[in-house]
Amino acid sequence: MAFTYEANRSICKYVHSTSRGHEAIQLATAFQLTTADWVSPYYRDESLLLGLGFDPCELMLQLLAKADDPFTGGREYYSHPNYRGNDKPSIIHQSSATGMQVIPTTGVAQGLKYLQAIKSDQLKKTSEGQSPVVVCSLGDASITEGEVSEAFQFAVLKKLPIIYLVQDNNWGISVSAEEARVMDAYEYAGGFPGMHRIRCDGSDFTEAYETMQHVIDHVRTHQQPYLVQAYVPLLNHHTSGVRKEFYRTAEDLEKHFKDDPFPKLHQLCLQQGIAEEVLQQINSEAKQRVTDDFEKAVAAAEPDVVTVAEHVFVPTPVTEEKGERSPADKEKIMMVDAALFAIRELMEEYPEALLYGQDVGKRLGGVFREAATLAEQFGDHRVFNTAIQEAYIIGSTVGMSAIGAKPIVEVQFADYIYPGFNQLVTEISKSSYLSCGKFPVQTLIRVPIGAYGGGGPYHSGSVETTLLSIKGIKVVYPSTAADMKGLMKAAFHDPNPVVMLEHKGLYWSKVPGTEEAKTAEPSSDYIIPLGKGRVVLQADDELIDEGETCCIITYGMGVYWALAAAKQFDGAVEIIDLRTLFPLDEELIFSTVKKHGKCLVLTEEQQNNSFAEALAYRITYNCFQWLDAPVEVLGALNVPAVPMNMALEEAVLPNATKVRERLWKLFNV
Repeated sequence: MAFTYEANRSICKYVHSTSRGHEAIQLATAFQLTTADWVSPYYRDESLLLGLGFDPCELMLQLLAKADDPFTGGREYYSHPNYRGNDKPSIIHQSSATGMQVIPTTGVAQGLKYLQAIKSDQLKKTSEGQSPVVVCSLGDASITEGEVSEAFQFAVLKKLPIIYLVQDNNWGISVSAEEARVMDAYEYAGGFPGMHRIRCDGSDFTEAYETMQHVIDHVRTHQQPYLVQAYVPLLNHHTSGVRKEFYRTAEDLEKHFKDDPFPKLHQLCLQQGIAEEVLQQINSEAKQRVTDDFEKAVAAAEPDVVTVAEHVFVPTPVTEEKGERSPADKEKIMMVDAALFAIRELMEEYPEALLYGQDVGKRLGGVFREAATLAEQFGDHRVFNTAIQEAYIIGSTVGMSAIGAKPIVEVQFADYIYPGFNQLVTEISKSSYLSCGKFPVQTLIRVPIGAYGGGGPYHSGSVETTLLSIKGIKVVYPSTAADMKGLMKAAFHDPNPVVMLEHKGLYWSKVPGTEEAKTAEPSSDYIIPLGKGRVVLQADDELIDEGETCCIITYGMGVYWALAAAKQFDGAVEIIDLRTLFPLDEELIFSTVKKHGKCLVLTEEQQNNSFAEALAYRITYNCFQWLDAPVEVLGALNVPAVPMNMALEEAVLPNATKVRERLWKLFNV
């Protein structure tokens, strides 16, 4: 196939890699996997895919980005598969980011072990009744990625049934092993006690097959992680665009070609008594199959551009508010308890649900006690601590979701979500879109956020604008106990990734003026659809008719600054709590602004280039003819962090006084 692509470079115009030189280890692996297993190929694993049973035409349809590309509908590079079916191993969405697949794939193994622990009927076993295994394929150069270490740590700690198949061709694009790393994958794995490891000649089919047979049998039986380092030659270009002649010497290429697996396999077949004529016939038939399939792929239809926005999300079952928001017989509860009660009810109803993150386990139950008592009730296998590894906490939910678990995870503070952004952006947000809806990621990521009481520059940040720049995730921001519970239930049931931002200053209503964050506990079936705002305070109808009112569009702590400021304006202010920042309740926003003609968008974030400023533009664009004044925006000062000194903190943040001053400005335009 590589020769066909090279002979048709003008047609094969999209960047691609081929498996030339890696064929033996890939086929040796593929031939031993069952339909119960999971595998994550990387971008040079076309032979592995062929060995699993995909035909050349299917791969070529992706190569040429055709409409019938069975993996991504023309959205992804060659050899970037995903697959759900009963005839082959399953494959979660595969990205191009080197090493990034290791965490999601380890999450698959984590999920399989969890299903086994709860004796779930979702756990699929082999035809012989054996446990499934997970294979994660990667190159040796990717071992230097920090996120690979996070995955290895977790796999060893939890004894997960995963095989890390490292194909070592001594190159990382133009960087040789000697230039880039002080140890290879096998040596590196030695630093993780409990990681079994083995080396083999990946260009020798017999050795590769016997090695993988031993490793797969061991992992099936003992459910422990294993690393295989297979030495292979790189006989083709790194990619079609980064060509071997750009950086490799004739001596290096000659050395690699000595280990070409095809002549080795040819000789083995002869030794096994297969006649030369038979081998030539097989070779001729394969070439003809490739030629015919390539012609079919070239003639196939291009994608319909009308479909380009499909599959960003899959439909959610939660479309309307249900249940009782304010039962008469219920006492008021704090937001932190609303979160705890919501998760407790979800875990009681759904055995697939589990909670993990830093310090959420039995001893502490979260630094804000938001998970207190959950581990005692549900056990350490369902509620547990992780190491300080935000990338794994977030990225593992890709694999967990794929096998049917329902993960709720927590990042301890919003300021520390950034190490998890690789996974959130590269893996989670794109999975549904690039798998054409086959692998949406059902995950609820809890993130305590916001400033109060001298939290300092690394525990007080707001990150919503950064999150909202990522397409393919939903962002929720409750401001009352009732909304916390109703939105958390909706976020859990949403089959798409949801980040729930929970303001630390509202958890216990300790901040003066936030007592209304405490509400009666809603009923257990209470749920609020994402994307629906709430009218917190209505303006007086007579003042509206006289054109003497304005509205505040806000969320989180802004709701309470707005309420305090509105007391000075006696019915002239209407307040909208967005509750969900994406999807956004534009219908409520625009209708409210049109009703009042004056609008203030209030946020806790630093103002410049913020979500709030972008929202102000959208309001202006959609409501321009109804506006009596420019849309105002009030946020924090544009400094890099919130200072720890409480006087400085107050100077940076909005407050009721600053909101009141901005309202006076609006009313006096």
